[in-house]
Amino acid sequence: MQLSWKSRRRWSLVILLVALPLYIIVALNVVILFDRPPFLVELLIYVVLGLVWAFPLKHVFKGIGQPDPATREERDN
Repeated sequence: MQLSWKSRRRWSLVILLVALPLYIIVALNVVILFDRPPFLVELLIYVVLGLVWAFPLKHVFKGIGQPDPATREERDN
């Protein structure tokens, strides 16, 4: 199902302000459960965890910084 520009904008705010901080807290707690790995392994873990949340949600964030396409079409006519 395709989300409208307005709903994608709202969901992106919810994701960035609520879900992402919760994801960071969960990711940190999961990493803390294990003994501290070497620096490069720990860096790799954080890079992977940093990318894991973004790929499934990239369609929500696509085009959010642009003006609303519906109002742009109205202006062009």
